[in-house]
Amino acid sequence: MLVRHGESEGNVAATRAERTGAETLGIATRDADTPLSPTGEDQARALGAHLGDLPAAERPDAVWCSPYVRARRTAELVLDKAGLDLAPVVDERLRDRELGILDGLTSHGVARRFPDEDARRERLGKMYYRPPGGESWSDVALRLRSLLGDLAAAELPGRTVLVVCHDAVIWLLRYVCEGLTEDQLMSRVAEQSVRNASLTVLAAEDGGPWRVERFDDVGHLAAQDEPVTEHPGQGDE
Repeated sequence: MLVRHGESEGNVAATRAERTGAETLGIATRDADTPLSPTGEDQARALGAHLGDLPAAERPDAVWCSPYVRARRTAELVLDKAGLDLAPVVDERLRDRELGILDGLTSHGVARRFPDEDARRERLGKMYYRPPGGESWSDVALRLRSLLGDLAAAELPGRTVLVVCHDAVIWLLRYVCEGLTEDQLMSRVAEQSVRNASLTVLAAEDGGPWRVERFDDVGHLAAQDEPVTEHPGQGDE
């Protein structure tokens, strides 16, 4: 079970800044320390209520989580509302993509302050563009390949693992698990985003191929009258 964190204060700031043409997001916290918005906390509780209502055999047996505050808080609220007595395994390989010198900038800010980088990003594409001091999507995929090996070794076959992370991480877990090509991945990314507190389910049996059973499912939010929020990841326009 792959879950994007609930709406964060950074999501709200980034969307507002992009719409107004601002060059920076205008938030003081590090990306790793940016908290959930009040809406994001409500979304996480709604997801927890949904998981708590599942039959016992379908609930998570273990939880792995990004170290970023917005992901850890999402996991905490989900587990509390679901009544699941599980201790999350916090793993830095599940963190969001690092943006280096572009951190805290909108697309407008990148174009105005780093026009050469903006042009290089356009030429290389999302998969292979690495901002100075940051990561490309392929860099994130490499750390996720390592994580999946450790996760498989740590969790018994047949168990369900809840992974609380970020939008690009969910896309790249699909890329790795499904064996997608760059073109296949990017065509999907162009068509659909991963919404806050959405649920994606990947399943595999007896060492067979992974299949997508659910993707970006936000039915639990609508069922509980919680807002569905769609915020692209920073720097991934």
